[in-house]
Amino acid sequence: MWIEIDFNSPEAIYIQLRNQIVMEIAQDRLHDGDSLPSVRSMANTLGVNMHTVNKAYAMLREEGYLKLDRRKGAIVSVEKSSKQDELDKINVHMQMLVAQAICKEITKEEMKQIVAEMYDTFLL
Repeated sequence: MWIEIDFNSPEAIYIQLRNQIVMEIAQDRLHDGDSLPSVRSMANTLGVNMHTVNKAYAMLREEGYLKLDRRKGAIVSVEKSSKQDELDKINVHMQMLVAQAICKEITKEEMKQIVAEMYDTFLL
């Protein structure tokens, strides 16, 4: 697993960590059943506070990407709810992205192109 934290980014470190783990799963570099480093080990490797890693892992657990086990640690386990539930969650996030695109005069066609290219990148 390859995680890189940008300490100059305005995005919170725990969000960067969460996002990169989700990306690793989407790009098929992390699979169900894979173990993540312990909170302490990940924090030491990244040079961040253990609470930061713990917060990212907790968020991933709440979102259905990880299971936390006291003996085994953090295990990748992507929970799949009903397709409609997943679409509803994505819709909430996409509303803000579409609103931002409209404000910045990005067209529907440009947005479709961005999404199509992202799918192609992940599914290679």
